[in-house]
Amino acid sequence: MSPKPYRKKEGWLSSHSHQIKQNHSIKPIDKLLIANRGEIACRVVKTAQRLGVRTVAVYSDADAKSLHVAAADEAYHIGPASSQLSYLRGDKIVQVAKDSGCQAIHPGYGFLSESVEFAELCQKEGVIFMGPPASAIRDMGIKSTSKAIMAAAGVPIINGYHGDDQTNETLVREAQKIGFPLMIKAVRGGGGKGMRIAEKSEDFLSALESARTESEKAFGDSSVLLERYVRSPRHVEVQIFADHFGDAVYLFERDCSVQRRHQKVIEEAPAPGLSEELRTELGLAAVRAAKAVGYVGAGTVEFILDKEDLSFHFMEMNTRLQVEHPITEMITGTDLVEWQIRVASGEPLPVKQSDIVRRGHAFEARIYAEDPRGGFLPGAGPLHHLSTPIPNENVRVETGVRQGDAVSIHYDPMIAKLVVWGKNRTQALDSLIARLNDYHVRHTLSTECLLLTSSIFQITGLETNVNFLIDLARHPSFKAADVHTGFIPQHYDTLFPPLNVSDTVLCQAAVAVVLNELKFSRSSSRPGDPFVSESGFRINHVAVRKVNFKFNEKEYTVSVKNLGDSFEVQINDGKWKVVNPSLLDHPQRFSIKTNIDGIFSTFSAVISPEQVAVFNENGKTELTLVPPKFLSQQNGEDSLGGSKVVSPMPGVLDKIHVKPADKVQAGDPVAVIIAMKMEHVLKAPRNGVVKSVGGKVGDNLAKGAAVVTFEAEEK
Repeated sequence: MSPKPYRKKEGWLSSHSHQIKQNHSIKPIDKLLIANRGEIACRVVKTAQRLGVRTVAVYSDADAKSLHVAAADEAYHIGPASSQLSYLRGDKIVQVAKDSGCQAIHPGYGFLSESVEFAELCQKEGVIFMGPPASAIRDMGIKSTSKAIMAAAGVPIINGYHGDDQTNETLVREAQKIGFPLMIKAVRGGGGKGMRIAEKSEDFLSALESARTESEKAFGDSSVLLERYVRSPRHVEVQIFADHFGDAVYLFERDCSVQRRHQKVIEEAPAPGLSEELRTELGLAAVRAAKAVGYVGAGTVEFILDKEDLSFHFMEMNTRLQVEHPITEMITGTDLVEWQIRVASGEPLPVKQSDIVRRGHAFEARIYAEDPRGGFLPGAGPLHHLSTPIPNENVRVETGVRQGDAVSIHYDPMIAKLVVWGKNRTQALDSLIARLNDYHVRHTLSTECLLLTSSIFQITGLETNVNFLIDLARHPSFKAADVHTGFIPQHYDTLFPPLNVSDTVLCQAAVAVVLNELKFSRSSSRPGDPFVSESGFRINHVAVRKVNFKFNEKEYTVSVKNLGDSFEVQINDGKWKVVNPSLLDHPQRFSIKTNIDGIFSTFSAVISPEQVAVFNENGKTELTLVPPKFLSQQNGEDSLGGSKVVSPMPGVLDKIHVKPADKVQAGDPVAVIIAMKMEHVLKAPRNGVVKSVGGKVGDNLAKGAAVVTFEAEEK
């Protein structure tokens, strides 16, 4: 059983009253504005309401019907969908806080959470900023400054260039001194934005320009720093917490090494494979870092830990609550949002370092709308059918969306955080795998069109990374805790093996199609038909139904012979298999238990006129339904030979580098799109001449929209 959160006890404050300075008074917070959206806004609301603190949400046009708006006690509109015009408008947010009678603002993470200007504005307007002083944000937000402070405080730092001279000539010269590969980082912000790796000198200038552009858009500052790139680093971070009285504690460390696009995918606490001496050394270094800048509130000190010799170096400090804070709460029995509220009101830390006990192990998996096999490109679209694993004291589902909500192109594509606790790492990992499977088997995270009645309920397609997370959690090297930031590239071939579809899935998909057809052809006229009962079904008409599927460019014909109480199924010209299905009906899905030649398994299916999605213990498999030949439309050859650049995801067209009649070479940048706050450069697939450009800067693009089309080659 995971440890219980700390609760305020009678006399809790008086027992620490000797720590309170005479010039510092308690300012109770009974109303709190949350300057954020989605999952973290919902997370803060939950704790605030438990403490009896009223909550105020803010929302953009895109979030008018969102979960965080519904969860809060009040909500105020602050602008259009663009975060620049809404969630980054600190002046509007502070005004809402004052108008609604809030004593404090919780910034969440992202947006204004590490904005010096916003923290100063709150102080000027007499509203408590639920974070550190603006000076600490400033010092830690500029990476070059933070490294100098850390070095002075005795915290190890890594070699690099952190200077103010940002000319190309100086940066090229310093890069040559450091050597390649090297890391280019935006001096502000985090989350992988404005971060690029230059493997060799000829890559440097293009990587520098891309990092600068992305940093300017994300943080309003194009300044960068350069660092030696450690080939096999681990990303280990320490959760710290400090109060107004100079006291600070650490709540152990988290390992966040497994990343894609320099952003975390899965985190665990504590970090595996560390000695108790090293854990203490990391924790004390983090506390020194916090005290060096007069820190107050929740923060995270991030270290690069060399995988080989376990030496560690300061990387940066996140002056806010982290996305992955729930795993720290799970192993320490704390509620860090409660601590934030109490410390912001002037109360001292509730515990001393010796009071904080680590128990068990916890994992957090971030569930994103993205395509792992397509380079983890983000997606967007509505979630018309969404259920999650059932939360309990050892399982948390942190989310800001519900069924019917949409993942927007304007914000981060995270759907949920799945957090699990176990007595040890093995138990916690087994629980994580089982709960990830709940997204597929017991609770379908659906993407298609579900045939529920005689009408069709349309569900827009949305790819997720759940299958990838299952494969990652099952990977032998991950189970062995052999992790580092290059884990995914190193194990790419085993994490992304060639796509194949099993005979079991083909049988399940075909049986689902036939059962679905029979269900709606009969239930409409015979509501009491035993077919729709939970105990089983009976079919009196013997027939053969051929279902044609396409998977990974290969076609399959599955013949289904109706035998009454069972089926016989043949894949292509193979052996006939006996299938005995039992239908488990549900208002929003149907699950089927099958006995295929003596092997039992359970799966769920989501069916549309174009696709069948099968969810079983191996995750989701999507099969395209191929119409009969006489219904197929003849698709002409693309006269351009596929010579066009399309948007790989929904996004906003940010730059166009070409115009009609321009000649381009293969690999030349032709356009830039912004999706989920990240910059994506689109390049020419081959040499050619531009025929047309499909849009103008600022246009919203759908996935697959043609951005640049080329002239057909002369034959």
